[in-house]
Amino acid sequence: MMIRPAVDADLDAILVIHNDAILNSPAIWDDAPVDRAEREEWFAVRTSAGNPVLVVEDDRAVVGYGTYAPWRGKRGYRNTVEDSIYLAASHQGRGIGRTLLTQLIDHAREADHHVMLADIESGNQASIGLHESLGFERVGQLDEIGQKFDRWLDLTILALKL
Repeated sequence: MMIRPAVDADLDAILVIHNDAILNSPAIWDDAPVDRAEREEWFAVRTSAGNPVLVVEDDRAVVGYGTYAPWRGKRGYRNTVEDSIYLAASHQGRGIGRTLLTQLIDHAREADHHVMLADIESGNQASIGLHESLGFERVGQLDEIGQKFDRWLDLTILALKL
């Protein structure tokens, strides 16, 4: 297992992982898959702003990715970021997410951010537990603010002071 900065050649694998989360889980609150052009723009925006996009490689195949980006666009939030971590289903529950999130936290500290947030669908206890195990605290719960798969979704908000 190796974690490294993503490059353009990783975008096809990132796209597959991202679209799988859209189609098969409530982790991403979109209903339709995205195309490569959308992922290219996403990647360019993040990397040009100095935000990391890391990939997890296993046997030379990308099996996960993580990033953080500004939480909100207003200048007053400039030191607050939100993390995102997605792994292929075959690689979940193996400690990879912990290593990936730890590297994102370290990067955010080095970049002098003040708070990292995680907005997680409340039923995703594995992700909530991972974040809490690394020091994130529950700071909010928003009930029935999203919809997917013909049901209402709740959002748990966690924060880590860096």
